[in-house]
Amino acid sequence: MGKPTGFLEVKRQVQTDRAPLQRIKDWDEFHNHASDQLLQQQGSRCMDCGIPFCHTGSIIAGMASGCPINNLIPEWNDLVYNGKWEEAADRLHLTNNFPEFTGRVCPAPCEGSCTLGINQDPVTIKNIEVTISDRAFSKNWITPNSPPEKTGKKIAVIGSGPAGLACADQLNKVGHQVTVYERADRPGGLLMYGIPNMKLDKKIVQRRIDLMTQAGITFITNTEIGKDLPAKKLVQDFDSIVICTGATKPNDFLAKTPGRNLKGIHMAMPFLHQNTKSLCDSNLQDQNYISAKNKNVVVIGGGDTGTDCVGTSIRHGCQGVVQFEILEKPPEKRDPNNPWPQWPKTYRMDYGQEEAAALYGDDPRQYLIQTKEFIDDGNGNVKAVKTVMLKWEKDEQGRPVFPPKEIPNSEKQYPADLVLFALGFSGPEQIIADELGLERDQRKNYKAEFEKYTTNTLGVFTAGDVRRGQSLVVWAINEGRGAARECDRYLMGATQLP
Repeated sequence: MGKPTGFLEVKRQVQTDRAPLQRIKDWDEFHNHASDQLLQQQGSRCMDCGIPFCHTGSIIAGMASGCPINNLIPEWNDLVYNGKWEEAADRLHLTNNFPEFTGRVCPAPCEGSCTLGINQDPVTIKNIEVTISDRAFSKNWITPNSPPEKTGKKIAVIGSGPAGLACADQLNKVGHQVTVYERADRPGGLLMYGIPNMKLDKKIVQRRIDLMTQAGITFITNTEIGKDLPAKKLVQDFDSIVICTGATKPNDFLAKTPGRNLKGIHMAMPFLHQNTKSLCDSNLQDQNYISAKNKNVVVIGGGDTGTDCVGTSIRHGCQGVVQFEILEKPPEKRDPNNPWPQWPKTYRMDYGQEEAAALYGDDPRQYLIQTKEFIDDGNGNVKAVKTVMLKWEKDEQGRPVFPPKEIPNSEKQYPADLVLFALGFSGPEQIIADELGLERDQRKNYKAEFEKYTTNTLGVFTAGDVRRGQSLVVWAINEGRGAARECDRYLMGATQLP
């Protein structure tokens, strides 16, 4: 603890973002870089708690509390405060394979459980993390992790999202020959095509892929296991398989809504995927994407993916955008039934909402609203969305009681030339599980015990969203690392992986 009185003397201050009306003109990352001096001051606020909840990685009330990959946060906060940046980078990489990703896209449950956050603003953990990583890259402290010797064991990792990359990185470190299969044309999974460039620059993703390739990992793209290549072929050719394909089957809660099949209604992921691919391929010059230009856009879903749809639509030059949320507007401060160290369910504006507010004058989110019908323009295209307002009853603990009730005479129509569903995911695709006869749980996730990751088929492991369901990038990294550990144990009889 470099400065025992730091939390008393220094107020929370985060790095600034580029002005909304400036950043919507390009696809570059919207964050500015914080100065070393600022971050050292912010690091001094860390209290070095007796019980640092920031890196506990617990699930409380169904939400992440603390860091799921157990980052040694007080240690590298102290090192940053004392100007020991290289040592801070070493401590950070002990638990996190890819801090350049998590420092940009993680919602920071560590900050939600920071002890200082009980009665003050929490430590700016996320800002410090990403700056440690960026500085380490700029100083060439991060080099390919080539193993000193090879074991001769061959492992196939299916899926190159955060779980697959973390698993491959760990297995390669201990000398196994790792081949990663990806069905898209570029590795990275969600990191490459599910998160827009202004939130996570694809050059940063490719930089890490290049390092892993230099370290000896083989990436095979444009190959979907179960279609282009049988999963049973991998069982024959490799000593072990780790399945990290994610939970990519989208929810369509509005499938039976009148007008659902009209043209102009799309799932969020194809919209985001095609945009990023076109951006990487041609700077959007090939027109191989779903454009929101000059359109009235309705985004249904209030989470991170919905925000990404808002930000992308604005950069296309949409006419206007609204975002529907079925829940009520969160409070400005924690409710009594949402105590620390739970994730604080409070009102905040993410980058997309900030941009919409700057452009159109208000937060685009409409709360307590339900879609009732998609209106036809007479030619099979959507022209409007008919909605109704809702009211949630609450139980004795203050929790919403499902289903909500519709408010009579509250119908309204919103103009819509483009409708995007950002309603989460129902689980993984089943083709590999069907082929290999893998057991599944009640939600159709590939069944394997947490911290064991072993399926009912010998030598086949599974990790990440395909096992646990839709979750955070940090949970994917946690599980990828854990699956690597258990896979190594299976192959070698013992393991030194954490």
